Amino acid sequence: MSGEILDNRGRGQAGWSWPSVHPEGRKFALIAAAASAVCAYMAWETLAWPLGALVFGIAAFFRDPQRVTPRGDNLIVAPADGLVTLIQKVDPPRELMMDDGSGVPGLASGPVTRISIFMSVFDVHINRAPIGGTVRRVVYIPGRFVNADLDKASEENERQHILIERGDGLKIAFTQIAGLVARRIVPFVKPGDMVAAGQRVGLIRFGSRVDVYLPAGTESRVLMGQKTIAGETVLAEVGQQPLIEGVAQ
Repeated sequence: MSGEILDNRGRGQAGWSWPSVHPEGRKFALIAAAASAVCAYMAWETLAWPLGALVFGIAAFFRDPQRVTPRGDNLIVAPADGLVTLIQKVDPPRELMMDDGSGVPGLASGPVTRISIFMSVFDVHINRAPIGGTVRRVVYIPGRFVNADLDKASEENERQHILIERGDGLKIAFTQIAGLVARRIVPFVKPGDMVAAGQRVGLIRFGSRVDVYLPAGTESRVLMGQKTIAGETVLAEVGQQPLIEGVAQ
């Protein structure tokens, strides 16, 4: 199904399939499998079985399913699978506004809507581009590893900012944030790369959070407590500010 065009009138072929395992996780699965095999050969069954189960756990964590990304000039899609835990008006991070010497301006100052998506260890951890365009900044910042579900994680935890600019100058930024368990942020892109909306741009190991900074005058189309799917869920539509209410049930 990769690369196929599908629509809401029945065009395309869709069916369930086993998700692939991202190459970043295959090495860990192979190490666990080798260790399990050695323990089984040595008749150390109390170690062999847990290590064998660990292989499946690693494969599940690093699963990389295909996604169908909706097309639309003004659509902003979710960069992460997870739970929407915060929707706030904040100033963008300093690293995304300051002059970085590249000659390309960063985000404008002033409050914008930030959507925080918390990723548990059970979520897919591949992150995707919220819009198509050129990667203008990839800024890594070392920090702490407090609970990623806390508001202060945006300013204190180890994190990585990614800024993407569309051809018309619209800029969207998001931040990958490490958490209590996550200890590694892996980028797949660098400044100057061209990306499509929904394209894989990085991952975080092993449970973390992603913050998305919407452009001024744009509000969230997702609700607090809603689950998002990276590359598929529409977070917002540029220039739209709807009030949407939901009921937890």
